[in-house]
Amino acid sequence: MKFIETLGDLETVYDAEIVPAALTKVADHLTPLYRTWVEAARFCILTTVGPEGTDGSPRGDDGPVVRVLDARTLALPDWRGNNRIDSLRNIVRDGRVSLMFMVSGSNNVVRVNGTARLTADPGMTERFEQRGKHPRSVIIVEIGEVYYQCAKALMRSGLWVRGDESGRVPTAGQMNREMDAGFDAETYDRTYPDYAKGRMW
Repeated sequence: MKFIETLGDLETVYDAEIVPAALTKVADHLTPLYRTWVEAARFCILTTVGPEGTDGSPRGDDGPVVRVLDARTLALPDWRGNNRIDSLRNIVRDGRVSLMFMVSGSNNVVRVNGTARLTADPGMTERFEQRGKHPRSVIIVEIGEVYYQCAKALMRSGLWVRGDESGRVPTAGQMNREMDAGFDAETYDRTYPDYAKGRMW
């Protein structure tokens, strides 16, 4: 297999002109319509980079997944997880982040690229109270650019229209057992939904 090694080689493969709308759709802040989208999204993917490599982390909430502090600033709470804190470690060492906001049923995706810092300031964490609980920290994102991704990727995948396909893939318990032959996959899969209910926030 021959790999593309230079920008010149890459540009030879992609020799067509950039679609003008791919550039004009980019803003350096949340316009009113981009803000409407972001505030409607209950799910996003957070991507960070650090010395060990990259990390992509799904983030979701019962309501807007982020709070808009102003047209250039977002706040993303870090709710209870597995305590690996890979994304947070990356942000402390390298603030570059990307966010992809998805809204169920829409084939468009809104993307934000920027820089992030962490805060555990009570004045911020208390703003995200859910069922009497607060996040341990909040990711503050300064927007560098925001734009929508064209719909073709989600249209190709049929993500929202092909129904429940979870029966075709392994369960979390099965994937754990693949790594640890003694792991009780069946009990894990059966009990996890009730376990998780009390640990969402």
